[in-house]
Amino acid sequence: MKILAIETVTHNVKSFRLEKPAGYSFNPGQATEVSINKEGWKDEKRPFTFTALADAPFLEFTIKRYPDHKGVTDQLHQLKPGDELILRDVWGAIEYKGPGYFIAGGAGITPFLAILRELHRQGKLEGNTLFFSNQTYRDIIHENELKDMLSKNVVFILSKEDKLGYLHTRIDKSFLQSNITDTSKHFYICGPDPMINAIAEILTGMGADADAVVFEK
Repeated sequence: MKILAIETVTHNVKSFRLEKPAGYSFNPGQATEVSINKEGWKDEKRPFTFTALADAPFLEFTIKRYPDHKGVTDQLHQLKPGDELILRDVWGAIEYKGPGYFIAGGAGITPFLAILRELHRQGKLEGNTLFFSNQTYRDIIHENELKDMLSKNVVFILSKEDKLGYLHTRIDKSFLQSNITDTSKHFYICGPDPMINAIAEILTGMGADADAVVFEK
């Protein structure tokens, strides 16, 4: 599918808008495997989450660049409108099941963008809280939009920078015990695998139902 537009989101994140194939559909939170339609890259598949609304006339991916890897994300950030990506079947276990806590680390916010945008459009964000952890202030993806949607129900956490208006800490056991007020709610987690596994274990230890802790397994 042809890239229609590319937008810079942060110093190392871009959003890519693509043509949408007829009949192609997804649920907010789902993903697909993507590769670049260029020689040497067609078989290099990477999973990316859809970040536009499900009924938008285009598809969108919000992708962080990892230049040290010299891999797919580095190549993607060098593309221009008119270049093509190869998409595959839709998959993914992250879906909205009811109000709760969204816990994201870095680019782990991407599965939640389509979910939160859809809830916002429907006026159904009440009862949801987002804890969004990044290393530094400049790493925060779509900060203003998240503030507009969630208001006081979004908490931005910086692990490597102490900045006024942001929590300077990590999402660890102490943080969760201090900030989770209702363990009967749903929990949605996305980020690096060690973070997901640690948080899921802490939450179930706090009394959260294992079936209510949603993440990509």
